Amino acid sequence: MLGAIIGDIIGSVYEWHNIKTKDFELFSDDCFFTDDTVMTAAVADALMKGGKAGDFIDAYKKWGRMYPDAGYGARFGSWIHSDDRMPYNSWGNGSAMRVSPCAWLMDCGFCARTGMWPTNGRDRARLSAEVTHNHPEGVKGALAVTDAIFMCRFYVGGYGNDMGNPINERMTLDEYKLKIKEYTERKHGYDLSRTLDEIRPAYRFNESCQDTVPQAVTAFLESAGFEDAIRNAVSLGGDSDTLAAITGSIAEAAFGVPDEIKAKALSFLDKPLAEVYNRWEAFRSISG
Repeated sequence: MLGAIIGDIIGSVYEWHNIKTKDFELFSDDCFFTDDTVMTAAVADALMKGGKAGDFIDAYKKWGRMYPDAGYGARFGSWIHSDDRMPYNSWGNGSAMRVSPCAWLMDCGFCARTGMWPTNGRDRARLSAEVTHNHPEGVKGALAVTDAIFMCRFYVGGYGNDMGNPINERMTLDEYKLKIKEYTERKHGYDLSRTLDEIRPAYRFNESCQDTVPQAVTAFLESAGFEDAIRNAVSLGGDSDTLAAITGSIAEAAFGVPDEIKAKALSFLDKPLAEVYNRWEAFRSISG
């Protein structure tokens, strides 16, 4: 959750004023949280209330109405303020930018013991998307981000095997990045063959999962640390806050978040968002 919030806030000032460089001020006085942070908080809130379909719908509408000017897409904004509780076949990147809390409910120890992927958080990730973004691309984007976060958690945690296959030594960062790349391409069908330098020149604003999630994953794959991952994502241009939110959510699981970046980002949150973040951190520590 924190990585998504940080990416959103840092990328907020570049969404409509794209830059194509990694050399920029990380936080400025003009930074702000957007719909990416609000809806990530909504997912966390829904999970803490049980993570059923109705919980996600209620949370999206509740938090969306609390922050009506956070920058939602037109269709999602209309849905928030309507009485409609049905999905609308969206393939937008909103399903991917908000999903990160689900990945932290997945039990790494279960995977280490059984060689099977835990379904608890992954099923909730699917559901978190499907209540609005029930187009196959919308669901796929959310699951791809969830899977990348879980794989980072598993390998960083040093569980002593390769998703059920025993290994003799703990994987290096480069080794498990390659595992994530191969899995994402095989499981989700995304093309991760292009480098950031190849993507950057022609990349423009795009609200789809299919043209946001692969780029965000690549920004993580080419990173050397948390801050570097955020800088990679913002440097692509495009939907900068959402790109950085997705990349940040994966990078948090791989690298952790430096204390000074965490403190600065949280200072941008108002009381309701800070409260749900603190509740989520307490909930996550209890749930494992």
